Amino acid sequence: MKLWLALLLLCLPAIAHAQADEKKIAVAVPEIDRLFQDFQLDSHAPGLVYGIVANGRLVHVKGFGVQDLVHSRPVTPDSLFRIASMTKAFTALSILKLREEGRLSLDDPAERYLPEMRGWTHPTADSPRIRIRDLLTHSAGFVDDNPWGDRQTPMPEADFARLLGQGVPFSTAPGTRYEYSNFGYALLGRIVAQASGMPYRRYVEQSLLTPLGMTSSGYEIAEWPVERRAIGYRWDAGRWKKEPDMADGAFGAMGGLQTSANDYARWVAFLLSAWPARDAADAGPVPRAAVRMLAEGSNFMQLAQRSGKSGASACRQAAAYGMGMRVAQDCDLGLTLSHGGGYPGYGSHVMLMPDHGVGIFVFTNRTYTGGAGPAWDAAMLLKQAGALVAQPVAVSALVAEGYAAAGRIYAAGDVGVARETLAMNFLVDNDADSWAKKLAAIKAEVGACRTDAPVKATGNLSGEFVWTCDKGRVAGSLLLAPTMSAQIQEWKISVKTP
Repeated sequence: MKLWLALLLLCLPAIAHAQADEKKIAVAVPEIDRLFQDFQLDSHAPGLVYGIVANGRLVHVKGFGVQDLVHSRPVTPDSLFRIASMTKAFTALSILKLREEGRLSLDDPAERYLPEMRGWTHPTADSPRIRIRDLLTHSAGFVDDNPWGDRQTPMPEADFARLLGQGVPFSTAPGTRYEYSNFGYALLGRIVAQASGMPYRRYVEQSLLTPLGMTSSGYEIAEWPVERRAIGYRWDAGRWKKEPDMADGAFGAMGGLQTSANDYARWVAFLLSAWPARDAADAGPVPRAAVRMLAEGSNFMQLAQRSGKSGASACRQAAAYGMGMRVAQDCDLGLTLSHGGGYPGYGSHVMLMPDHGVGIFVFTNRTYTGGAGPAWDAAMLLKQAGALVAQPVAVSALVAEGYAAAGRIYAAGDVGVARETLAMNFLVDNDADSWAKKLAAIKAEVGACRTDAPVKATGNLSGEFVWTCDKGRVAGSLLLAPTMSAQIQEWKISVKTP
């Protein structure tokens, strides 16, 4: 085993930063177990497995039902499921790794790597050439193709090349709208192969799966014994029917990966380890900054309702498709990255909460039975249990210096005592006399304040504070200028009301 691989496997539990309260997760687990068990029973999925990843490791995993209906083998954390479109994040990160290696640019035209595209007829005279970035964010102008695309996994590469050579119809002009395209991700798989000089499948195995220790994961399901596999089924005309086993082919990049809960937890832990940005050495197969690019959404924002029972009464999310992941800001959970997987014989869902270092995933072996609802409901149960703890922003030396100056100003009632810490706009926006009157009014109401209370950093150049005073409290915020010294460009301060 290579030294860097050994170091990564040893460091995975540490690099995610302890952000979740595992004791409180344990308290919530019985109710979360019931959520997923009820979902498995109510959806009539033969089998289901789900996991919770926190602090860089799989802290809970549970299987329900069976992985096959003939021998009734129970689902275990090592049962192998196809995860369908959750594969797209592996494809996207492969592209981002190739970008880091200087083998491609996200703004390269896709036809540079796929010459079959050069003769395509675009929908309008002013249509731009399709970029790799457009394929990643489903904005290349292709039609939504879930019903068709889900059956294309085994297409031979030669047949795919002929299809490309014939050209394709466009739904919209490239770069004008989001429209989910499995076809677009199959093109990305072909680009990975062209840019890396090896088959897509081999590149993902060598560059991501092997380094992360995902030894039970791969694209060709026939390479694993059937005893380990969760067999895919659909419910049709009142009886179960086995879905066909689709071999690896030209569309594997859009949804062909097979994995286990134990393996997939390593992937989730690795993705979460990219947050927050920090100085520590990169231990993974892809730099943290590249992993965080998965969360860079396209400019086609949408308002969305949170999945699950809690979504009905929750504030709506601001959501967009990033690179292989759906990105949303949730008023309760913060930044979230998620993706569903719908496939003949399988359904899956993953949701990550990078602000808290926690991820939840679920696999089933029934067609299009994904489990998004219970996954998000489980996240809310963790939130309600107090298990999600946001990583605090460290107070920089600049913020600490500016905050100390603010305390001196309040004590003196005069901005002049710290004039050297004020940015050039500060006294232009409000002069010294105005500040003297404002500070005097606050002091008359609340009296002296203990200005040594901790400041809460909101960034390297900003912070918030609350001071306890003789007759009440004062709240405020501090914003520094983009200069190398701690110069205050804005200081807000007011009496805190109940």
